[in-house]
Amino acid sequence: MKQGNALPIISQDGLTVYLQRIRRYPMLTPEQETTFACEYRDNDDATAAEKLITSHLRLVAKIAMSYRGYGLPINELISEGNVGLLQSVKRFDPDKGFRLATYAMWWIRAAIQEYILHSWSLVKMGTTAAQKKLFFNLRKLKSQMQAIDEGDLLPEQVELIATKLNVSEDDVIMMNRRLAGPDHSLNAPVRIDGDGEWVDWIESEDEDQETLYGKREEFLQRMNLLKNAMSHLNARERDILTQRRLLDSPVTLENLSVAYGISRERIRQIEVRAFEKVRKSIHTDLPM
Repeated sequence: MKQGNALPIISQDGLTVYLQRIRRYPMLTPEQETTFACEYRDNDDATAAEKLITSHLRLVAKIAMSYRGYGLPINELISEGNVGLLQSVKRFDPDKGFRLATYAMWWIRAAIQEYILHSWSLVKMGTTAAQKKLFFNLRKLKSQMQAIDEGDLLPEQVELIATKLNVSEDDVIMMNRRLAGPDHSLNAPVRIDGDGEWVDWIESEDEDQETLYGKREEFLQRMNLLKNAMSHLNARERDILTQRRLLDSPVTLENLSVAYGISRERIRQIEVRAFEKVRKSIHTDLPM
Protein backbone atom coordinates (compact mmCIF):
# COMPACT_ATOMS: atom_id res chain seq x y z
CA MET A 1 0.00 0.00 0.00
CA LYS A 2 1.39 3.41 -0.94
CA GLN A 3 0.85 5.47 2.18
CA GLY A 4 2.08 8.75 0.78
CA ASN A 5 -0.65 8.98 -1.87
CA ALA A 6 -3.48 8.20 0.53
CA LEU A 7 -2.86 10.50 3.46
CA PRO A 8 -2.92 14.31 3.42
CA ILE A 9 0.08 15.91 5.11
CA ILE A 10 -0.58 17.39 8.56
CA SER A 11 1.34 20.30 10.07
CA GLN A 12 0.67 21.97 13.39
CA ASP A 13 -0.13 25.28 11.71
CA GLY A 14 -2.22 23.60 9.01
CA LEU A 15 -4.35 21.44 11.30
CA THR A 16 -7.52 23.40 10.53
CA VAL A 17 -6.86 23.11 6.81
CA TYR A 18 -6.30 19.36 7.20
CA LEU A 19 -9.57 18.89 9.10
CA GLN A 20 -11.42 20.85 6.45
CA ARG A 21 -9.80 18.82 3.69
CA ILE A 22 -10.67 15.39 5.08
CA ARG A 23 -14.34 16.40 5.31
CA ARG A 24 -14.38 16.48 1.51
CA TYR A 25 -13.73 12.75 1.23
CA PRO A 26 -17.05 10.95 0.77
CA MET A 27 -18.30 8.34 3.20
CA LEU A 28 -18.75 4.88 1.69
CA THR A 29 -21.93 2.86 1.65
CA PRO A 30 -21.66 -0.71 2.99
CA GLU A 31 -21.76 -2.00 -0.58
CA GLN A 32 -19.00 0.36 -1.76
CA GLU A 33 -16.86 -0.50 1.27
CA THR A 34 -17.18 -4.24 0.60
CA THR A 35 -16.34 -3.76 -3.08
CA PHE A 36 -13.22 -1.70 -2.41
CA ALA A 37 -12.09 -4.03 0.41
CA CYS A 38 -12.38 -7.07 -1.87
CA GLU A 39 -10.51 -5.28 -4.67
CA TYR A 40 -7.67 -4.40 -2.33
CA ARG A 41 -7.52 -7.82 -0.68
CA ASP A 42 -7.76 -9.82 -3.90
CA ASN A 43 -5.91 -7.58 -6.36
CA ASP A 44 -3.80 -5.29 -4.15
CA ASP A 45 -5.63 -2.36 -5.76
CA ALA A 46 -4.00 0.82 -4.41
CA THR A 47 -6.89 3.00 -5.55
CA ALA A 48 -9.37 0.86 -3.62
CA ALA A 49 -7.16 1.04 -0.52
CA GLU A 50 -7.01 4.82 -0.82
CA LYS A 51 -10.81 5.01 -0.95
CA LEU A 52 -11.04 2.93 2.23
CA ILE A 53 -8.44 5.04 4.01
CA THR A 54 -9.62 8.53 3.05
CA SER A 55 -13.24 7.72 3.90
CA HIS A 56 -12.16 6.94 7.49
CA LEU A 57 -9.78 9.86 8.14
CA ARG A 58 -12.57 11.71 9.98
CA LEU A 59 -12.90 8.74 12.33
CA VAL A 60 -9.18 8.97 13.14
CA ALA A 61 -9.44 12.70 13.84
CA LYS A 62 -12.45 12.18 16.09
CA ILE A 63 -10.67 9.50 18.14
CA ALA A 64 -7.46 11.54 18.32
CA MET A 65 -9.38 14.56 19.66
CA SER A 66 -10.47 12.49 22.66
CA TYR A 67 -6.79 12.25 23.71
CA ARG A 68 -6.14 16.02 23.68
CA GLY A 69 -5.81 16.13 27.47
CA TYR A 70 -2.37 14.49 27.43
CA GLY A 71 -0.60 17.64 26.27
CA LEU A 72 0.71 16.24 22.98
CA PRO A 73 0.30 17.96 19.59
CA ILE A 74 -3.01 16.91 18.08
CA ASN A 75 -1.46 16.65 14.62
CA GLU A 76 0.94 14.00 15.95
CA LEU A 77 -1.92 12.07 17.58
CA ILE A 78 -3.80 12.11 14.27
CA SER A 79 -0.70 10.96 12.38
CA GLU A 80 -0.25 8.02 14.75
CA GLY A 81 -3.94 7.20 14.45
CA ASN A 82 -3.60 7.21 10.68
CA VAL A 83 -0.84 4.61 10.99
CA GLY A 84 -3.28 2.44 12.94
CA LEU A 85 -5.90 2.99 10.22
CA LEU A 86 -3.44 1.82 7.56
CA GLN A 87 -2.75 -1.35 9.53
CA SER A 88 -6.46 -2.05 9.91
CA VAL A 89 -7.07 -1.66 6.16
CA LYS A 90 -4.25 -4.12 5.44
CA ARG A 91 -5.80 -6.71 7.75
CA PHE A 92 -9.50 -6.07 7.12
CA ASP A 93 -11.52 -9.02 5.84
CA PRO A 94 -14.86 -7.91 4.32
CA ASP A 95 -16.18 -11.46 4.46
CA LYS A 96 -16.36 -11.35 8.28
CA GLY A 97 -19.58 -9.31 8.09
CA PHE A 98 -18.72 -6.14 10.06
CA ARG A 99 -17.84 -2.62 8.92
CA LEU A 100 -14.28 -1.36 8.60
CA ALA A 101 -14.94 1.39 11.16
CA THR A 102 -15.74 -1.21 13.84
CA TYR A 103 -12.51 -3.06 13.11
CA ALA A 104 -10.35 0.04 12.62
CA MET A 105 -11.24 1.73 15.92
CA TRP A 106 -9.18 -0.78 17.89
CA TRP A 107 -6.11 -0.28 15.68
CA ILE A 108 -6.45 3.51 15.76
CA ARG A 109 -6.76 3.68 19.56
CA ALA A 110 -3.91 1.20 20.03
CA ALA A 111 -1.57 3.26 17.84
CA ILE A 112 -2.43 6.53 19.60
CA GLN A 113 -2.14 5.04 23.08
CA GLU A 114 1.21 3.45 22.25
CA TYR A 115 2.48 6.84 21.08
CA ILE A 116 1.25 8.54 24.25
CA LEU A 117 2.89 5.91 26.47
CA HIS A 118 6.22 6.40 24.71
CA SER A 119 5.95 10.19 24.76
CA TRP A 120 5.04 10.72 28.40
CA SER A 121 7.52 10.54 31.24
CA LEU A 122 7.86 6.98 32.53
CA VAL A 123 8.27 8.49 35.99
CA LYS A 124 4.78 9.99 35.67
CA MET A 125 3.11 7.17 33.85
CA GLY A 126 4.51 4.02 35.44
CA THR A 127 4.76 0.64 33.76
CA THR A 128 2.32 -1.74 35.45
CA ALA A 129 -1.10 -2.55 34.01
CA ALA A 130 -2.79 -0.79 36.94
CA GLN A 131 -0.74 2.38 36.42
CA LYS A 132 -1.50 2.42 32.69
CA LYS A 133 -5.21 2.03 33.45
CA LEU A 134 -5.02 4.99 35.83
CA PHE A 135 -2.99 7.00 33.33
CA PHE A 136 -5.66 6.74 30.64
CA ASN A 137 -8.74 7.06 32.90
CA LEU A 138 -7.91 9.30 35.87
CA ARG A 139 -8.28 12.60 34.02
CA LYS A 140 -11.66 11.59 32.58
CA LEU A 141 -13.01 10.43 35.96
CA LYS A 142 -11.81 13.62 37.66
CA SER A 143 -13.61 15.65 35.02
CA GLN A 144 -16.82 13.70 35.56
CA MET A 145 -16.51 14.34 39.31
CA GLN A 146 -15.61 18.00 38.66
CA ALA A 147 -12.40 17.47 40.64
CA ILE A 148 -10.49 20.12 38.69
CA ASP A 149 -8.20 21.36 41.49
CA GLU A 150 -4.49 20.62 41.10
CA GLY A 151 -4.14 19.45 44.70
CA ASP A 152 -4.84 16.06 46.26
CA LEU A 153 -8.19 14.40 45.73
CA LEU A 154 -10.72 14.17 48.53
CA PRO A 155 -10.81 10.79 50.35
CA GLU A 156 -14.26 9.98 48.96
CA GLN A 157 -13.07 10.81 45.44
CA VAL A 158 -10.04 8.55 45.83
CA GLU A 159 -12.25 5.72 47.08
CA LEU A 160 -14.69 6.11 44.18
CA ILE A 161 -11.96 6.14 41.51
CA ALA A 162 -10.18 3.16 43.07
CA THR A 163 -13.44 1.20 43.07
CA LYS A 164 -14.32 2.07 39.47
CA LEU A 165 -10.89 1.15 38.12
CA ASN A 166 -10.28 -1.77 40.49
CA VAL A 167 -6.96 -0.37 41.73
CA SER A 168 -5.67 0.55 45.16
CA GLU A 169 -6.33 3.95 46.71
CA ASP A 170 -2.56 4.45 47.09
CA ASP A 171 -2.16 4.01 43.32
CA VAL A 172 -4.83 6.66 42.72
CA ILE A 173 -3.15 9.16 45.05
CA MET A 174 0.32 8.58 43.60
CA MET A 175 -0.81 8.81 39.97
CA ASN A 176 -2.75 12.01 40.66
CA ARG A 177 0.39 13.57 42.16
CA ARG A 178 2.55 12.35 39.27
CA LEU A 179 0.25 13.86 36.66
CA ALA A 180 -0.03 17.14 38.56
CA GLY A 181 3.68 17.63 39.17
CA PRO A 182 6.29 18.82 36.66
CA ASP A 183 9.27 16.74 35.54
CA HIS A 184 12.63 17.60 37.09
CA SER A 185 15.95 16.75 35.51
CA LEU A 186 18.39 14.70 37.58
CA ASN A 187 21.14 16.66 35.83
CA ALA A 188 19.97 19.90 37.44
CA PRO A 189 22.54 21.37 39.87
CA VAL A 190 21.98 20.80 43.58
CA ARG A 191 22.86 24.44 44.22
CA ILE A 192 23.01 27.36 41.84
CA ASP A 193 26.62 28.08 42.80
CA GLY A 194 27.72 24.42 42.98
CA ASP A 195 29.07 21.85 40.53
CA GLY A 196 27.21 18.80 41.83
CA GLU A 197 24.07 17.41 40.21
CA TRP A 198 21.16 15.56 41.84
CA VAL A 199 22.09 12.40 39.97
CA ASP A 200 25.36 12.29 41.91
CA TRP A 201 23.40 11.73 45.13
CA ILE A 202 21.54 8.63 43.92
CA GLU A 203 22.92 5.50 45.54
CA SER A 204 23.73 2.75 43.07
CA GLU A 205 21.51 -0.29 43.49
CA ASP A 206 23.19 -2.26 40.71
CA GLU A 207 23.63 -5.94 41.34
CA ASP A 208 27.04 -7.57 41.03
CA GLN A 209 28.06 -9.07 37.70
CA GLU A 210 27.68 -12.66 38.87
CA THR A 211 24.06 -12.12 39.89
CA LEU A 212 23.28 -10.24 36.68
CA TYR A 213 24.83 -13.02 34.59
CA GLY A 214 22.82 -15.68 36.41
CA LYS A 215 19.57 -13.77 35.95
CA ARG A 216 20.32 -13.18 32.28
CA GLU A 217 20.98 -16.89 31.70
CA GLU A 218 17.74 -17.81 33.47
CA PHE A 219 15.81 -15.24 31.45
CA LEU A 220 17.25 -16.47 28.15
CA GLN A 221 16.43 -20.06 29.07
CA ARG A 222 12.82 -19.12 29.83
CA MET A 223 12.52 -17.13 26.62
CA ASN A 224 13.88 -20.03 24.57
CA LEU A 225 11.42 -22.41 26.23
CA LEU A 226 8.54 -20.04 25.51
CA LYS A 227 9.69 -19.43 21.93
CA ASN A 228 9.92 -23.16 21.27
CA ALA A 229 6.51 -23.78 22.87
CA MET A 230 4.89 -20.98 20.85
CA SER A 231 6.29 -22.48 17.64
CA HIS A 232 3.94 -25.45 18.11
CA LEU A 233 0.90 -23.15 17.84
CA ASN A 234 -0.74 -22.02 14.63
CA ALA A 235 -0.75 -18.33 13.72
CA ARG A 236 -4.19 -17.65 15.21
CA GLU A 237 -3.40 -19.43 18.48
CA ARG A 238 -0.10 -17.53 18.81
CA ASP A 239 -1.77 -14.17 18.22
CA ILE A 240 -4.68 -14.77 20.60
CA LEU A 241 -2.44 -16.15 23.36
CA THR A 242 -0.05 -13.20 22.96
CA GLN A 243 -2.88 -10.64 23.02
CA ARG A 244 -4.55 -12.27 26.05
CA ARG A 245 -1.65 -13.49 28.19
CA LEU A 246 1.60 -11.77 27.22
CA LEU A 247 0.66 -8.06 27.21
CA ASP A 248 0.60 -5.70 30.20
CA SER A 249 -2.89 -4.64 29.11
CA PRO A 250 -4.57 -7.74 27.65
CA VAL A 251 -6.90 -7.29 24.70
CA THR A 252 -10.51 -8.04 25.58
CA LEU A 253 -12.39 -11.07 24.30
CA GLU A 254 -14.84 -8.66 22.66
CA ASN A 255 -12.15 -6.89 20.62
CA LEU A 256 -10.58 -10.15 19.51
CA SER A 257 -13.97 -11.60 18.57
CA VAL A 258 -14.54 -8.59 16.31
CA ALA A 259 -11.04 -8.86 14.81
CA TYR A 260 -11.45 -12.56 14.02
CA GLY A 261 -15.17 -12.58 13.31
CA ILE A 262 -15.92 -15.34 15.83
CA SER A 263 -17.66 -15.43 19.21
CA ARG A 264 -16.04 -14.41 22.50
CA GLU A 265 -16.51 -17.95 23.80
CA ARG A 266 -14.63 -19.32 20.79
CA ILE A 267 -11.79 -16.86 21.44
CA ARG A 268 -11.69 -18.02 25.08
CA GLN A 269 -11.57 -21.67 24.03
CA ILE A 270 -8.68 -21.01 21.63
CA GLU A 271 -6.83 -19.10 24.36
CA VAL A 272 -7.22 -21.92 26.90
CA ARG A 273 -6.23 -24.57 24.38
CA ALA A 274 -3.16 -22.61 23.27
CA PHE A 275 -2.08 -21.98 26.86
CA GLU A 276 -2.37 -25.69 27.67
CA LYS A 277 -0.24 -26.57 24.64
CA VAL A 278 2.43 -24.10 25.72
CA ARG A 279 2.36 -25.33 29.31
CA LYS A 280 2.82 -28.96 28.28
CA SER A 281 5.60 -28.10 25.82
CA ILE A 282 7.55 -26.12 28.43
CA HIS A 283 7.08 -28.87 31.03
CA THR A 284 8.41 -31.45 28.53
CA ASP A 285 11.45 -29.34 27.60
CA LEU A 286 12.45 -28.37 31.16
CA PRO A 287 15.82 -29.87 32.14
CA MET A 288 15.51 -32.60 34.75
